[in-house]
Amino acid sequence: MSAASVSVVIPAHNAERYLGEAIGSALGQTVEPLEVVVVDDGSDDRTAEVARGFGDHVRCHSQAQGGIGAARNRGVELARGDYIAFLDSDDIWLPSKLELQLAAFGDDPRPDLVFALMRQFISRDVDQEVARGLVLRGGADPGYVPSAVIAPREVFERIGPFATGLRVGEFVDWMAHARELQLREHVVPKQLIWRRVHGRNTTLRERENLSDFAHILKSALDRRRAEAEA
Repeated sequence: MSAASVSVVIPAHNAERYLGEAIGSALGQTVEPLEVVVVDDGSDDRTAEVARGFGDHVRCHSQAQGGIGAARNRGVELARGDYIAFLDSDDIWLPSKLELQLAAFGDDPRPDLVFALMRQFISRDVDQEVARGLVLRGGADPGYVPSAVIAPREVFERIGPFATGLRVGEFVDWMAHARELQLREHVVPKQLIWRRVHGRNTTLRERENLSDFAHILKSALDRRRAEAEA
């Protein structure tokens, strides 16, 4: 199966520090993606400049800041590939990520969503005092995070768009919708993603909005209750 039909979508807000490394890991795959689409979500730093510095290898779309959900949705709209893979602007793919995940779509039964193992690391530029306060999981775990997922375009259409009213947890909400549809999931049993922890990750920076997770859970329960009553 060719990776020429894969669109890599990178939502980015004030991401100049790590974006180049993320883009480089997407372009350095053992099978070349059709395109890398960077959605610059209202950045006031050099995010767009970094993306456009890769020339024709990267398409950069700049928009007024609408939040991570809106940036992901716009990336999906702009994507031209048959498959869509997300990569967060501070994460890194290992070179065989797309190759091994695409191969999994040849399994019988065919999966709808393919993930891979992920390992966390503390960025080298993190202040030592900050680093001491960061707790990481040891080893490689199934990566149920945006940077790990790849799916055919029609699967994204079935699940629907990402929530735009959440500061954090938009991917958790999206996965809840996916699982309500009983879509088939597969995890490639190999570490293919490095998730960077740097003290400014969204879930760390937006602690005051972690109540969004409670709203996500309630919404999922309400949907199941309505379905059962119907």
